[in-house]
Amino acid sequence: MPAPRLALPLVVVGISALLLTGCTAPAGDTGTATGSGTPVGGGTLTYASGDAEPTCLDPHVGGNYPQALVATQYLESLVSLDDDGAVIPWLASSWTEAEDGLSWDFTLRDDVSFTDGTPLNSDAVIANINHIQDPATGSSTGYLALGKVSGTVAVSDTVVRLVLSAPDSGLLESLTQPWVAIESPTALGRGTDVNCESPVGTGPFIVSKWDRQESITLTRNDDYNSPPADAADEDGPYLDSITWRFVPDSATRYAALVSGDVDVIDNAQPDALVAAADNDQLVELNAPRPGASNRIEFNSGKTPFNDEKVREAFVRSAGVDDAISGLFFGTAERSYSALSSRESLGTSEPDLFTEDSEEANDLLDAAGWSERDSDGYRLKDGQRLSVTFPVSTNQSIPAEQSLFEQIQATTKDVGFEVVLEPLDLSSWYAALGANEYDLVSAPYTKVGPDVLRTLFDSSGIVPAPSGYFANHAQVSIPQLDDLLGQAAETSDADERGRLYAEAQQIILEGYYILPLYDQQNHYLYSSDVKGLRAMPTVSTPTFAEAWLDR
Repeated sequence: MPAPRLALPLVVVGISALLLTGCTAPAGDTGTATGSGTPVGGGTLTYASGDAEPTCLDPHVGGNYPQALVATQYLESLVSLDDDGAVIPWLASSWTEAEDGLSWDFTLRDDVSFTDGTPLNSDAVIANINHIQDPATGSSTGYLALGKVSGTVAVSDTVVRLVLSAPDSGLLESLTQPWVAIESPTALGRGTDVNCESPVGTGPFIVSKWDRQESITLTRNDDYNSPPADAADEDGPYLDSITWRFVPDSATRYAALVSGDVDVIDNAQPDALVAAADNDQLVELNAPRPGASNRIEFNSGKTPFNDEKVREAFVRSAGVDDAISGLFFGTAERSYSALSSRESLGTSEPDLFTEDSEEANDLLDAAGWSERDSDGYRLKDGQRLSVTFPVSTNQSIPAEQSLFEQIQATTKDVGFEVVLEPLDLSSWYAALGANEYDLVSAPYTKVGPDVLRTLFDSSGIVPAPSGYFANHAQVSIPQLDDLLGQAAETSDADERGRLYAEAQQIILEGYYILPLYDQQNHYLYSSDVKGLRAMPTVSTPTFAEAWLDR
């Protein structure tokens, strides 16, 4: 899908005319948007999601962001985070780490039941750990998050012990995530197919109906009593129900919001954000995701990106800065880090990613790609410098797809042939699993800097039971493994920061990735929606405190 080098296409034609006014996008909130006035009960809120419809509503199975979005409304975790990133109580009221770091005791609330009447207790938590770790479940994100949990013990009805194979400084952060949320063991016992249709949790809403390819209906949990410790309002939920629709086209989602057909949309596109800034009936909630930055990962496990010179040449020739500026209209900032700006231990190295086509040409010459064919592509031993870039049409936003086309065009100038392959989500996963890629953009959301171990430790080249593996750059460096292992085991904040800084230096200086920007997470909603906020964990919206002022 080649694009002219200087062509920066507008993302949604129906909104693009608004950009001619010279407006700039709003700065947005940092993740919370609390309504004013006295909450009133009742009403149905309609949410339109641009993310792919989950194939299973149980986030233990697989473990992707679309599952987290909707599961936040009906499932809850042992612990949560506050806006400062501190771990706070949720279903667990307190916790204690053993002196040797090899076990954690969690004291559970004794007044909470799942919406099927099953009590929350130690046995319920143990059933959930077993479910996530069972290869038959096919968990990826949750399975990796609990990688060091080697056993569980019911100390009492309300105290559960997680036994570890090694200390895990990121365990509490991992336990805040929806992919390890706690479900009714009774419901889990129904089997995967039934539980995928209607998971049962302790959350403010209940899954009551799923019309595939259309919508999910969530109804209020009248007995809800377990908000996280940072809840501003413990009297909710106020809404009678939520209609969770799947609307993949961004222009259609925005038009439905403007017309009042829906109340909240996710995946708001750059031109929509600019247009919404001039509409006092719309509010933006900007909640970047934690974990890794959005980045391109180079498959260093095979030719041609097993050569650092070739990786750096690609980085030096990719026209990322101009493309982000032209395509995102100020709604995204260029990243030079492996980590999201949400992660305080992230390091940024802009000097490593300066665009320099002359340097890129010199690097390719030095790497032996010194000839060109009649189309201008580099050759080595008669082989064209052609790289395959599978792109998930379910995960990539329109502006990002255009960005990839711009990278394709600019890297062609120095002799790369970038073959963009649009694939649906299942085909995209299959291509990665079959090692049929040379570079890839694979967003990964995980709370805390330990995401680096998930993405770059050599053990991450080995697939989880689901078949998914996270080390797409196929980095295998013993020194890096050692640094990430030490960081995961130390509880000393200064030492942890030093180790992660050294690890990031190896990743960035080795040009295993090309950072792009934070994982975008822009919500737009009607001004008559009050009490909406994004969870400080993985930035999913929660409607536990939301109400309709109409």
